Amino acid sequence: MGPSAPSVSRRLPLLAILVLASSPEKAFAQANLEVTVFRQGSPAPVVGVLVSVENAAIAFSAKAQTDARGKARFGPLSTAGAYAVTVAEDADHYGAEAAPLVVRSNFDHSLTVNLLPRATASEAITVTADNGVIALNSVNAEVASTLSADEVETIPVEGRDVTRSLYRLPNVVQATGFYPEAPNVSINGANSLYSNYMVDGLDNNENFLGGQKFAIPAGFAQQVSVLTSNYSTEFGRTGNGIFNITSRSGGNDLRGEVFYLSRPGPSIDAQSPYPQRDLSGNSVKDGFQRNQGGFVLGGPIVRDRTFFFVNAEYTRDRKDNLLTSPELGVAETVRGHNDFLYLSGKLDQRWNDRWTSSLRVNVGEVTIERQGGGLEGGVAFPSAGNSQDRNSLLVAAKTLYAGTGIVSETTLQYSRFRWNYGRAANPDSPQTVALGPSGETLAVLGHPGYVFDDLEKTFQVQEKVTLHRGRHTFKLGADLISADFDLFGGGNVNGNYTVQLTQAQVDALRASGKGADLDVNDIPADAQVLAYSVELQPRAFGRRQNMLGLYAEDLFSATSRLDLTFGLRYDYENLSKGGSDDADANNLGVRLAANYQLDGRSVLRAGYGIFYEKVLYAYVSDALQQNSTAAGYLDQLRQLIALGRLPGGTDLGQITFDGNVSASFVGVPYLGGPTSDEAQAQRQFLTSFEKRIPRTATRTPRPSKSPPGTSGSSATATSSMWTSSTPAPTSCRGSWT
Repeated sequence: MGPSAPSVSRRLPLLAILVLASSPEKAFAQANLEVTVFRQGSPAPVVGVLVSVENAAIAFSAKAQTDARGKARFGPLSTAGAYAVTVAEDADHYGAEAAPLVVRSNFDHSLTVNLLPRATASEAITVTADNGVIALNSVNAEVASTLSADEVETIPVEGRDVTRSLYRLPNVVQATGFYPEAPNVSINGANSLYSNYMVDGLDNNENFLGGQKFAIPAGFAQQVSVLTSNYSTEFGRTGNGIFNITSRSGGNDLRGEVFYLSRPGPSIDAQSPYPQRDLSGNSVKDGFQRNQGGFVLGGPIVRDRTFFFVNAEYTRDRKDNLLTSPELGVAETVRGHNDFLYLSGKLDQRWNDRWTSSLRVNVGEVTIERQGGGLEGGVAFPSAGNSQDRNSLLVAAKTLYAGTGIVSETTLQYSRFRWNYGRAANPDSPQTVALGPSGETLAVLGHPGYVFDDLEKTFQVQEKVTLHRGRHTFKLGADLISADFDLFGGGNVNGNYTVQLTQAQVDALRASGKGADLDVNDIPADAQVLAYSVELQPRAFGRRQNMLGLYAEDLFSATSRLDLTFGLRYDYENLSKGGSDDADANNLGVRLAANYQLDGRSVLRAGYGIFYEKVLYAYVSDALQQNSTAAGYLDQLRQLIALGRLPGGTDLGQITFDGNVSASFVGVPYLGGPTSDEAQAQRQFLTSFEKRIPRTATRTPRPSKSPPGTSGSSATATSSMWTSSTPAPTSCRGSWT
């Protein structure tokens, strides 16, 4: 305000709209900002007023005048720092200043400013936005919600786990079922395995079963966005919703944080009869203790040009289980640990006013120990202990070109995810399940009894071009994800025994005093073997999964209050062919949206979209692992073809695979059963109770307007023996020789 003018300050709520309009196709994707200026109390836009945007953290400034619709557009904007938006005064209106705006990756942000008309010619007033700014989407029909960095840091959640804060957002609920380490949040109550997780708009999905590869820690999250429905054409491969995390960046100021958190355990923790869940989703109770620490540091390498940001967080959980086997005289506490190490780094480089680049690296090392026992007591002894490893690596690079009326973004990401579900403490041991005289289980000893070691290596390439032509904003993009899976799986090559002990043998083990140190070699050699199985063909196998997405979209600003979106997306998934000759190739989805701003606080939205789900690789993996090329099995399939239970002309070579083979025996001595090598000659006599094959006949998915999780499904039922999938292998059950 001028020095001679009366000092008058008034506050005017501004409508700050944070909307998704960028794609999941950009690593460290930038954002755009659209400022619309109205005269307070009037539907007419203000034309020709000057709008300024500044970000001191990265030395950014830009100015533009509002057009005939009262709109000024800025972009692409870096996600680093905060932006101050100022609307200059003119002859008829006072100026306005918005509170600092932190932008999210892959979003178009809109800010609606209602300018106050001048009361007198001599009075100067600056109108500022208060903290009660209403966030609305005035651009399209997407339904989204956001947590800021401050909210992520201050909301009391378990172990600084970002996903635990998502329950506070609309349409997000806690997920249940599946397996302990499954995603713990669900959008609109849909299947949590089909929700997409992204970092800066790039894929962060573990595609074997679903969920995150790298669990972004709170210290590396600038904002967390949840897209629940009606999202843009740029987002595909799911109708269940999207979690997109914007990572933090450095700026011109050197800033850091060091933290240490402790959950001391039972000495302070309140007593509760109900088990809780740790960060891995597994139940814990008495004796649980956590120590967590880390640091954050970000700042300039070259001021105004090159910025860095690093984050490191480490968590160790201590957990106690109860090992209880009264018949063997064992009642002890078994201690285990979970370890979570997350390392993240980011570089942002501004080459000139047109070219910028970014590089992000995330490394995660997670070990979840299964030490034996159970919360209320268990008979799995420490010798049968094992650990689950979930190790991840993400390396993503992006280059952005911003010309006059055109923006081009090119992105490349490499990711690696290793999931060893049962790394045995005693890998060379057989497994022994010891039963008492009455058939009750007294002890589980040795190897966990199975092998599951999955390795996923993924490349993602994306290209997006945005063109501004008058009232139209055109977006064209392509996205390719190619993932190579390699699973080493099967049963235990050392053999799995089930034995029944006599009372005298039980008493002798009890008197030995071995306690929790009991292992397979302590079981009497003359114990009765009820069952014995051994893996004959432990092997690594896998397939490559290719997912291609192409899209085009036009965001048309019909008036200052009405925006229309017309989009078209095509998705291709090579694994959708299953055991057929060709993959599903007609996945064309239309997206339509309308957004009308009723007034300064209300909008009316409408949207229609067709979405296609991705294929979880577990379907394919199961069809490989539990398959066979044995002559007897092939004869059985030929009989099904002859009976019409399988389509005529089915190529058996396409639906069969030489998977894992397990042999079962009775009447063998304890620890003297045939080895894997010795049993190879008997493979032709072996029987399996379940075999699976990929689907062999499909109906083309019929796109339809349907709730998340049901769009684009394909039925494969040819008889009562076949199940329906989306798309997935069909399970065929029976006894095969």
